[in-house]
Amino acid sequence: MSIEIKTPAFPESVLDGTLTTWHKQPGDTINRGEVIADIETDKVVFEVPSLADGIVEELLCHEGDTVLSEQVLARIDTSGKIIEPEKNTNDKQPGPAIEEKLQAQPLLAPSAGKLVMEHHLDTAQITGSGKGGRILKEDVLNLINKETVNTEQGNPETTAVRQEKRVPMTRLRARIAERLLEAQHNAAILTTFNEANMQPVIDLRTRYRDQYEKKHGVRLGFMSFFVKAALEALKQFPEVNASIEGDDIVYHGFFDIGIAVGTPRGLVVPVLRDADQMGMADIEKQISDYGQRAQNSALSLDEITGGTFSITNGGVFGSMLSTPILNPPQSGILGMHKIQPRPVVEENEIVIRPMMYLAFSYDHRIIDGREAVQFLVAIKETIEDPVRLLLDI
Repeated sequence: MSIEIKTPAFPESVLDGTLTTWHKQPGDTINRGEVIADIETDKVVFEVPSLADGIVEELLCHEGDTVLSEQVLARIDTSGKIIEPEKNTNDKQPGPAIEEKLQAQPLLAPSAGKLVMEHHLDTAQITGSGKGGRILKEDVLNLINKETVNTEQGNPETTAVRQEKRVPMTRLRARIAERLLEAQHNAAILTTFNEANMQPVIDLRTRYRDQYEKKHGVRLGFMSFFVKAALEALKQFPEVNASIEGDDIVYHGFFDIGIAVGTPRGLVVPVLRDADQMGMADIEKQISDYGQRAQNSALSLDEITGGTFSITNGGVFGSMLSTPILNPPQSGILGMHKIQPRPVVEENEIVIRPMMYLAFSYDHRIIDGREAVQFLVAIKETIEDPVRLLLDI
């Protein structure tokens, strides 16, 4: 008996996807729940699991193909029979010449086969690193690079080769590009700057770090302080938590805070739903969980959709100052940066303090400059006096 493996049912906002990886090939055994393929959309990567134990009977599309919602991708033989190579009609064993020919023909992954044909390569020279000696795309690229190096080194008159590599954008990267252009074209983006003395927060973290981790099982980071500070500021300036829809301003009565996370595939912004109802430990745990799962493309579509305000921390990469771009249709985004010891004046004396530049980008169509500056000052004041968070002042 054969069963069909289909693309997951996409949400309405996702029209199609790209089949990026086959984890199994015809003849491979597969267990129920084991991933057979990955499908990348412009928002998330879907893992396609097998619905039963069996043997992969047939793959109906190739890596790189565009697939639709609930499209049949593969067939699994669940009869328990082992798929064997077809025998000739005379049921005779192949002769030595045929055996040698069969053994000399390695299995090729579809992406590897394409490269072999384009570069006219001899598969006998390629060592397959896949299961059963299967030749993967990486194996072919290794041979191509090796041949290029040998050619250059063998000819003393060869000058440096100006190489170019053209690859299509991933769906996520294309979507990021689309949304950034959308933000630039459809909003009047302006940025205001300030700086915060991080010494009070650093002292608080140092004093209570061990007790906090012991009780809550999570590290006390800077992000939870900024989320809480942003929430207090958003309550004072509701237009920052609002968005424009047509000719209307929509004031949101809830606070869903997006936290920008960098991944190998690009930037994603998972959302802390009803962040105003979360304690600092809950915020830290949720951010940690999002960060870990984002690296493995394991975030769900719902987790990265929506949000009323966003925070991005370029400081983790060493950024000193930047102008963050809005995450449409949101009207504001807070940019954090690297903490750097700098001389500042306190009570007419020059002292060294750990300072962080803050940047607040906003949609000037809905937020005036006065409110934008006051909003950022409110965050600065809370960060520089975090006791405010406890006393609700």
